[in-house]
Amino acid sequence: MPMTPEMRRGIEQIRDYLYGGGYPDPMSNATQLSFLFFFYLIEGLDEDNKLRSKATKVEHRSLFAGEWTLVNPINAPSPGVTKVPAERLRWSIWSRMTGTKLVNWLRDEVFSFYRDIAEQTASNFLRDARLVIDESTVLSQVVNLIDNLHLDEADADTKGDLFEHVLKQVKQAGELGQFRTPRHIIRTIVSMIDPKVGETVYDPAAGTAGFLVAAYDHIRLTNSSPAGIKDDELDGKVVRRGLGDKLSAPLLSKLYRATFYGNDVDPSMVRLATMNLMLRGLSDVHILKRNVLTSTMDRAERAELGLPLDGYDVVLANPPFSGKLDKDRIVDDVRVGTGTATELLFIKYMVNSLKDGGRCGVVVPEGVLFGSTGAHKELRRQLIENNTVLAVVSLPGGVFQPYSGVKTSVLLFRKGGRTDRVMFLHADADGYKLDANHDTPIEADDLPTLIVDFKQRELAWPDWQARDPKAEWTEKWWFATADTIRGNEFNLSAGRYRPQSQTQVEHRDPLELIDELRAIETEIIEELGALADKLRERVA
Repeated sequence: MPMTPEMRRGIEQIRDYLYGGGYPDPMSNATQLSFLFFFYLIEGLDEDNKLRSKATKVEHRSLFAGEWTLVNPINAPSPGVTKVPAERLRWSIWSRMTGTKLVNWLRDEVFSFYRDIAEQTASNFLRDARLVIDESTVLSQVVNLIDNLHLDEADADTKGDLFEHVLKQVKQAGELGQFRTPRHIIRTIVSMIDPKVGETVYDPAAGTAGFLVAAYDHIRLTNSSPAGIKDDELDGKVVRRGLGDKLSAPLLSKLYRATFYGNDVDPSMVRLATMNLMLRGLSDVHILKRNVLTSTMDRAERAELGLPLDGYDVVLANPPFSGKLDKDRIVDDVRVGTGTATELLFIKYMVNSLKDGGRCGVVVPEGVLFGSTGAHKELRRQLIENNTVLAVVSLPGGVFQPYSGVKTSVLLFRKGGRTDRVMFLHADADGYKLDANHDTPIEADDLPTLIVDFKQRELAWPDWQARDPKAEWTEKWWFATADTIRGNEFNLSAGRYRPQSQTQVEHRDPLELIDELRAIETEIIEELGALADKLRERVA
């Protein structure tokens, strides 16, 4: 059963009830809901794992096996009792409580129980988590409203989709979410990069783990029999999913335990990412709280944490845009000239993080592709001369609404080698109305066709070479050779190399022009800052 409009409305109803019940902080409410939904959904996951263990002959121990030592004596069923069956920590058991008994049990026992579980995972994702909704009437009603969603009837993918929808509310409420990556854009990038079972997949700015979840879904889909594939509705679009039923037990074990890795600087995002992955059976993920631009790890530290020692096969990310770091905090490994823009530093870090031949798909603000500062040009030079830039996908302006109107592209490259030519692909539409909310599905959608074009780029190259330069070029893809790109100061903006129409003038989106002007302004400020630093050094 896919996630339905009724489920979405149910979540909105809970949010409205919390606000009306005296809890006006949207960020706090969304975070509390993420905890409650996690407690609800994890019970179903435990049952799913039990059934999977029978099919795969892999031993499974229930989260609710054994006994639980009570944290607060007030929660004892009778005086002097200090332990109770862990079964009592199941949502289906304690959600029947009401009043202060519910508040005490959830605050003292349930949160503590899951904190203990979290300490056994790759990251203690519930450290410092606590119950904020402590008014008994409000808490009882919220628990009842969650129960009324009847998620016990939903499959694992639907439960994951619902949790992602709750995470979307977290992102909308907080500053960290201003560049949340739309899930259909993530799926497009993942499909183009095509992570495979047995490869390692890494997101150095993981957020709520959207890229890692999409990579997991992609690997399962590409390893499913026809009978194991289904079509689900998600955000008004049909999304194809697979059970991964063609994967052997050893490959499944590797998929669950040694495939996905990530970091984030914010502990809240580490927590939510880990919860999101755990609900999909990925409890052995490695999501670390770490700023990769200001800290390094040697080989011994990586080995101790169980991280791949020689780099990752795949890196997928949407790193923070428009941020600046104090140049004294930037580690040498990620420096690009005198640049301090985080989007440049992240790309350098991603190159360093890949194995030789590893693949990367990264969302970048348009200024990265045409910026004229020394750092911008040097980074692009390194990408062209020392790596293989496969393609640049120009996304429509507004795909990040309602978080940001910044114009973006996707950079796809392989570590090592040398670039001979770059394919450019242009999307005018992404399947959703490009308005302030960007959530209304429409028919126009260039992304599926661009995925096919990218995968057939070797076949497209002869067609491009054989074209008549005087004829109208109607395709939404084209090429530029490395020599041409070198002659343009390594500019990687798709519009720079697009064949000019012979029959009509293309009027660019005013928002794109504004974004370019902002990027140029930022570059001027950076150059002035670098010049000022040099003058100070001379004076000193």
